[in-house]
Order: sequence, then C-alpha cells, then structure tokens
Amino acid sequence: MEVKGKKIIVVGLGISGLWAARWACRLGARVTVSEMRRAEEMDPSLLEELEELGARFEGGGHDERSFLGADLVIVSPGVPADLPALRAAGDRGIPVLGELEVASRFVKAPIIAVTGSNGKSTVTSLLGDILKASGRKVFVGGNIGTPLISLAASPEPVDLVVVEVSSFQLDTTRTFSPHISILLNISPDHLDRYEGFEAYVRSKYRIFMNQGRGDYLILNDDDTRLKALSPATRAAVLRYGLEPGQGRDAFCRGEEIVMLRKGRTAAVCSVSDFSLPGDHNLGNLMAAVLAARQVGVAPHDIQAAVSSFKGLPHRMEEVAEIGGVRFFNDSKATNVDAAVKAVTGLGLPIVLIAGGRHKGADYAELTEAACGRVKGAVLLGEAREIMAASFQGKIPVRMARDMEQAVAMAHAWASPGEAVLLSPACASFDMFESYAHRGRLFREAVTRLRDGTGQKRPARGL
Repeated sequence: MEVKGKKIIVVGLGISGLWAARWACRLGARVTVSEMRRAEEMDPSLLEELEELGARFEGGGHDERSFLGADLVIVSPGVPADLPALRAAGDRGIPVLGELEVASRFVKAPIIAVTGSNGKSTVTSLLGDILKASGRKVFVGGNIGTPLISLAASPEPVDLVVVEVSSFQLDTTRTFSPHISILLNISPDHLDRYEGFEAYVRSKYRIFMNQGRGDYLILNDDDTRLKALSPATRAAVLRYGLEPGQGRDAFCRGEEIVMLRKGRTAAVCSVSDFSLPGDHNLGNLMAAVLAARQVGVAPHDIQAAVSSFKGLPHRMEEVAEIGGVRFFNDSKATNVDAAVKAVTGLGLPIVLIAGGRHKGADYAELTEAACGRVKGAVLLGEAREIMAASFQGKIPVRMARDMEQAVAMAHAWASPGEAVLLSPACASFDMFESYAHRGRLFREAVTRLRDGTGQKRPARGL
C-alpha cells in the first residue's frame, strides 16, 4: 500500500484516529481528519497536534465531498458503518478500511489476535505477560488500549504482537490474517448496532477468514456455538475446555492445565495460585497457555507469568471490605454474559449494582443466574426499567439516581459475609464517559463510604 502523497481521510479523532493521522502524516500523506464534533468541542491539544502534523481538521459532520476526493478512508472502530459519507466513498470504489486492517499491512511481526464477547482484555494482557516472561519483545494493544497502528508508526522492532480485536474492528478488515487467532466465546452483544445476533457472530468469525497453513485458530470448546463450529479455514484448529473431551487440546486436571500432544498429556502449569476467580477465567488462562505454547514459550515461563498475574482494573477487581461486606468492581461487564459469569463465579451472596445503556439484550439469562445468588439489585441508568421488568417477582429491586447513591443503598442492603458487585450488563454511555469512568466512580464512592465521608444512609431511590 503506497501512502506518500495520497489523500487520506481519517474518520473519528479518538485514540485510533489520532494514531492513524500520526502514522499517515509521518509517511507523507495528505491527511484530513473528519469528526462529528465541532472544533470548539474538541480538546485544543489534539487540534494543535494535528496542525503540527500538517493534517486538516473538518468538524461538525462528515463532508461527503472530502470523502469522494480521497484515495483512502481509514475508519475508527466506533464509527457507524452505515455513515452516508462512507457508503458514498465505497460506492465510488475508494478503499474504506479500519485502522486495524491498515496497520496489519505494515506490521512485520507475527500477530496473535484475541476476540470474543467477554474475556478478551484479560487474555490479551495475560498472554502479553507470558510472552514477556519468555524474554520476547512484545507489543500488546489493539482494542485494549494502544492501537496497532501506533506500532506501524514506530521504528522499534518487536518479536510478537498481541492485539485485542473487537467485532467493530473486524467489520472493516479485508486481508487481516493473524498467525494465531483466539475466539473465546460468543454471546449476544452490540445488538443495537447489528441487524441481529447472527450478523454479530459473522463479524467475530472474520478473525480467521484469511488464515492459512501454518497458522492456528484456538477455540473455546465449552462455548456451545464454538463447539459446533466447523471453521472454514486452513489453519490448525486447537480446542480447550475445563474437562477432558474428544478433540480437546487443553483441559484442566486437578489443579493443572494439561495439553494433549501426539496422544500424550503433559502438564503445562499449575492454577493453584492463579488469582482470578471463576471457571471462565480458567478457560481464559487455557486459551493464553495454548497460544503461548504454539510460539515456543517454555512451561516455567508460563508458570511465572500465571503466578504473578493480578487481573485488570474494572474486571472483578476487589476494591475494599467494609464491615464484612466485600466490594467488587466489574464495570467492564458491559453485556449480559459477562454479568452472568461474574454473578455465578463470585461464590458469595450478592447485592448487585447493574444497569446502564441498553444494547438490545434480553436479561432473562441474568435473571436466571441471579436467582439464589443475588439477594437484591440496585439498578440505575437507561436500562433500569427494562432490567427491573425482567427481575420482577424473582429478584428484589431498588432504583438509584447515580453511582454514589447506588453504592450507599447496596451497602445498607448487604450483610457481613456478602458482596456488593458492580456488574452492569450494559454499556456506560448513558451516564458515564466509559466503563473505566463508571468503575472509577464506583471505587471512589466505596472509598468515601469506607472513610466515613460518603452517604451514611441512602437517599430514597427514584
């Protein structure tokens, strides 16, 4: 792909768009950044950087004329695929590609790509730690934080790349072909963006679309849909599950993860000091271990990384204990399946804090999982009435107006030996900037409660 002198439109000035602009400008492209927000709504430092790079900024909407004059359009993951300017460019034959797709054409190191409805950030981080423990120089990023195109813009070589990839990123791939792809699970999510669940599933399957001989596809054999999948790929397919089973290449045996090679089993690592709770996290660990072994990481390096891994912020993160009540921040649980895993994996009676922006999901599965485990739910956000209707007659519900009140109400409801769990099952964008912002406000409210500066008695719910 020739970039120098080309007219490139970068759509969206989030972190992916900014790095795409940096990359394209450094390679001598003529860059325009197109944004829905007006200049006065933007961080001035971003606009100053674009000016220093030599890029133009077009705010307040997407000018179709600019798109039709481009040689390439680079789309950020959060940009809707049905944007009229994008459709017009595509109809004209102008390449419309995602940042991940563009970056993958310039990155030389082997790529390990991780996707799934849940757990992909954990697996990406854990696998990065394992590879680093083996002495490799590793880039860890993608949807987890640092865009892949930042590596394309860097002169620093790496041995391996581990990227978390979302369905939105996969939607705009064409030739993306990781050396190892990991598909952790598929459950309904983002149904507000896709025509239906099957469209979302097809998006996830794009991760292995271009893989060939010598590549690997790792699948969770405990996921019903993936167990039944016969992938159309020339890559070697490896499967894992909690129990031994036909066709499984990794499974648990007691407190060990075992791999099957040429009819023989061999222990790879112990899980006795693995800190993340729940069977789903054992599955995540197996996926990372399988991938690490395919690139030659020794068992002792795997064990060292597994023993020291402490998990991610906002993912089943224990914040504090107040009067015998433990508080867990699982703000990253932005869909129903993630919340179900949190509720079923905690092993304590729970007061649940949930709700947020509704993404078209059915909360029946969460209701079923909560029965016998959740003594009550404090709901907030746009989805609270829909979620309350699902819980009706099965889980007692109280309504809160904000996170501060939700934490106080949940604490007052919980008894010693129980847990307050923030696991929203919804997106955050109705009340918060992101799931991280939501989790941070939860932490702060818990801290104030512990220090005696928060709400002592919850105000009456809405």
